This record gives sequence, C-alpha cells and structure tokens, in this order.
Amino acid sequence: MLKNPEQTKNEIVEWIRDYFKKNGPDCDAVVGVSGGKDSSVVAALLAEALGKDRVVGVMMPNGVQSDISDSQEIVSLLGIKNVTVNIKDGADGLSGAVNRALAESDTVHTNELSRDSMINMPPRLRMSTLYAIAQALPNGGRVVNTCNRSEDYIGYSTKYGDAAGDFSPLANLLVHEVIQIGEVLGIPERLTKKAPSDGLSGMTDEDKIGFTYATLDHYVLTGECEDEEIKKKIDRMHAINLHKLQLMPTFKLDIMVS
Repeated sequence: MLKNPEQTKNEIVEWIRDYFKKNGPDCDAVVGVSGGKDSSVVAALLAEALGKDRVVGVMMPNGVQSDISDSQEIVSLLGIKNVTVNIKDGADGLSGAVNRALAESDTVHTNELSRDSMINMPPRLRMSTLYAIAQALPNGGRVVNTCNRSEDYIGYSTKYGDAAGDFSPLANLLVHEVIQIGEVLGIPERLTKKAPSDGLSGMTDEDKIGFTYATLDHYVLTGECEDEEIKKKIDRMHAINLHKLQLMPTFKLDIMVS
C-alpha cells in the first residue's frame, strides 16, 4: 500500500507537468477513456496537471459497448473535452480484408485470423485512433499510456495497442495503488473497484489470466505466492512478455575506421 497516496498523487501531477514542459508546452493530452480505473485515474491526473481544457478523452466502442455510460460519466465529471469514435467499421473492414487475403494466398498456409489476432486488432486500431486525433489537434497532442505495473509485469496488454503511448503515469503503480490514487482524486468507487475487463473477450481480466490482481500484486512486491502453480504461471507470463517492455533490439554495425 502507498504510505501517502496524496503525496504520490501530487508527485505524479508534477511529473506530468514537467513532461509537457519538455515535450510539448502547448500540446493537449490525449487519453483513451474506457470507463475502468486506469483510464479514469489517468484522465483525472491529467486534468489536475494541465487543466481540463488541455485534456481530450476519446471513447472508442467497438460496436455496442454495454458500459460506455461509465466512460461518459468520467469525462462529464472531469469536464474534459471528449470525442467518441466507433471503431467497428474499421475493425470489421481490416479483419475482412486480411481474411480474404489469407484465403487467397498460395504461400501463407492459414485461411483466417486467429482468435488472438481478432482480440488484439481493436486495441491497435484504438491506439492508431488516439494518434490520429493527437496529430489533428491545433497545437498537437501527446498520447498517454494507461497501463499499470501489475499488467505490465505479466504482459497483459497489446503490443503497439494499449501498451503504446508517449508517456506512462501509472507504469510503476500496482493495481491496488492505482485504486488508492483514484480514491484521493475522488473517482467514484464503482469505477475504481469495477471488475476490470478488456471488453473484447467477454471475460474479466482476472478470469482470463487465472488469478487475482491481489495475488499478483503481493507476488510482485514480496516474491511470495502460496499457490505454486500460480507462481509458475506468473513467472512464465513475465518471462515470455518481457519483450513488450523493452526497446526494439537493433543490430549494431561495427564500423571499422581505416
């Protein structure tokens, strides 16, 4: 648990201000607003750091989103600028085009996108949408990453989707710490403690990963896990997903000077 959530909140706010002083003094912050705790907390931090007039919340349902009222509630509560972009046509168009190409290919031996491909495509389209809006703003925009330390540790994000962004306020905060910050910011408890879900697979995050965030947070902090099978699963997820947190490897050319 954070010893002083108020102080940590203030430090994050100052960090955001400092980032914009160095990386776009007049830019707006662009954040995808899903209605969950992470995006709600980040949107509130941005509004406090920059002022509500410099924050653009983007809601991006894929067709019908049953809980979009939660997203609408947070942008209304904060008074930030907002826009809704339904990505369904884009997602359907791209998946259809790729599936047709795969079916017609003589050299690629699969006829259609996998289930994981279909699940990860919308987050990547959402990130493209955020950057498109950021570049369309009169003074430009910087796209915020809303992932937390718990999700990053096990790679529970989509590479070049929600794992992308220009800066990341919550990357070093575990799930329970994000909730603490949300409480300090006055975010409604039903949003900060709402069962997290990717909104794509039809499952809660905890159902999908096979353990609770409380278990994960405790393990990340202490290295302790009573269930050996869960410990092995967390270790495996961490190991195979480290590439999501690292810079792209590059070949270093050894230039000989004659």
